[in-house]
Amino acid sequence: MASKGAINAKAAKVRLLLFDVDGVLTDGTLELHGDGAEAKRFYIRDGTGIVWAHRAGLLTGLLSARPSPATTQRAAQLAIRIVAQADGAKLDAYEGILRKHRLTDAEVAFMGDDLLDLPVLARVGLSAAPADAMPDVLSQVDFVARAKGGEGAARELVELVLKAQKRWAAIAAEYGVQAR
Repeated sequence: MASKGAINAKAAKVRLLLFDVDGVLTDGTLELHGDGAEAKRFYIRDGTGIVWAHRAGLLTGLLSARPSPATTQRAAQLAIRIVAQADGAKLDAYEGILRKHRLTDAEVAFMGDDLLDLPVLARVGLSAAPADAMPDVLSQVDFVARAKGGEGAARELVELVLKAQKRWAAIAAEYGVQAR
């Protein structure tokens, strides 16, 4: 894990907050119904953080290794414009996102939780993981959230970036809170 100063320096450059879905925005549980429909539980505070990131002018995106109607629906609810649900290698999808949005690795923060996220985590400017990520991931990222996946880890990353970019105080002030 990087030092707080190094993390803040990396966070200050971020233009895109990119999240894995299963295990990051959810607790990793997949509920499969008899008719083949699936259900996922998303944490409302993570969604609120993503909305605030949009208000602050940041791009947000989802990078998942598997297509899911629940992921597509949640992205639409939160007005997440970048949704890559790749079949397999996330790195190819990530590179496509960079090209399409004219971003550099340094301008991207990505939160992942499992081995298939490592190729992208190794490339981005700010790598992050929820507290319950796989040990091999935890040992490779810049920032480890206190919260588990699906329980506020994504929100922690959003707040970290907004604070490093001096954008958090304005959001907090909207609710009568003086930011620390």
